[in-house]
Amino acid sequence: MTAPEPKAEQTQPFLPYGRQIIEDDDIAAVTDALRGDYLTTGPLVTKFETALKDCVRADHAVVCSNGTAALYMAAKALGLGPGSTVIVPSITFLATASAPHMAGAEIVFADVDPDSGLMRPTDLEAALTRAGGKADAVFNVHLNGQCGAVEAIAQIAREHGLNIVDDASHAIGTRYRIGAEEKLVGENALSDMTTFSFHPVKTVTMGEGGAVTTNDPKWAEALRLCRNHGMTRDPAHFQTTADAFAAPDAPNPWYYELEEPGFNWRATDIQCALGISQLNKLSRFMARRKALAAAYDCLLAPLSPVVQPVSHTDCAPTLHLYPVLIDFAAVKMSRAEVMAKLAAEGIGSQVHYYPVHRQRYYAARYGITHLPGADAYYARALSIPFYASMTISDATRVVQALKLVLGL
Repeated sequence: MTAPEPKAEQTQPFLPYGRQIIEDDDIAAVTDALRGDYLTTGPLVTKFETALKDCVRADHAVVCSNGTAALYMAAKALGLGPGSTVIVPSITFLATASAPHMAGAEIVFADVDPDSGLMRPTDLEAALTRAGGKADAVFNVHLNGQCGAVEAIAQIAREHGLNIVDDASHAIGTRYRIGAEEKLVGENALSDMTTFSFHPVKTVTMGEGGAVTTNDPKWAEALRLCRNHGMTRDPAHFQTTADAFAAPDAPNPWYYELEEPGFNWRATDIQCALGISQLNKLSRFMARRKALAAAYDCLLAPLSPVVQPVSHTDCAPTLHLYPVLIDFAAVKMSRAEVMAKLAAEGIGSQVHYYPVHRQRYYAARYGITHLPGADAYYARALSIPFYASMTISDATRVVQALKLVLGL
């Protein structure tokens, strides 16, 4: 008689730092789009734009292929290019700086609050001083889903003649107050444009996708032009009339005209089908993320001061990420060691972000600016699992793993 084989050890699923939620109705929406007459530049593009502008209470929304394209389009629509200067906080993804720089602008990096990662009014003022007192725009980042002192930042920006672009790639659904009035990020109550990203780890996803909202019809028109090669099919804009018109009131149906060379940043109907389906679930995703954030806040409290959540600001955020600030020196471990030990426990983590002013390209171009807040935030930040399909039990498991790994 042979001995029974040992049972396979039951392991818990790996929890990544972020992930999408794709449900049967999302798949059905994409399938319907694939069966439709248009795979791109069709009716679902306009339908998504309408849904998004209504969602954030903006007058116009222009969807595009990704969040980087959205930032680039915003820069071009504002006329930023060679000779322009744009202020960008250093704690952000590369694209916030690289998109306007690719449009031709030079970048001045601003410092941030070491506990929230958000640019403060004093940081904007200091960046303006380093820019010689003159800049053309500020791209303000709503990091992790929080927005900072938007009123004070807007006042400084307007006093210096700066346009304001809010990078809200993390912040769809976030609300803030101006006096007694509640405003939505994307509504552009204080900014000229707001950009969004719909990457898979964001609150809602299009697979890849982005959008810009604005309340100015001229900027909306410029955004659409930039999205589509810089070409127009609008007869009102045609200037080569001999080729454009068969008769004064009869434009040739095949004709289009290049206003300025541009890229193809269009989003497809397939992406927009998924985006529409996901936007319909935004309130549910928001509620789940708020519940998880509240659970983490409570569960992490006993780990203070070695581990602390990023400081809360005076807004009602829909968080995209949940970073914690860890005193790695106190636990005598490097961040890489902590990440490896967490991974061995089935817990994913990530760093958001390496300060952009320290990136090789920008350091070589501008030198490394002394930004102590950005450096301090980066030195401690670690994003732990946070997404709307997580349970409170998952959050408890994450914190227990942190305690184990850090020896707390």
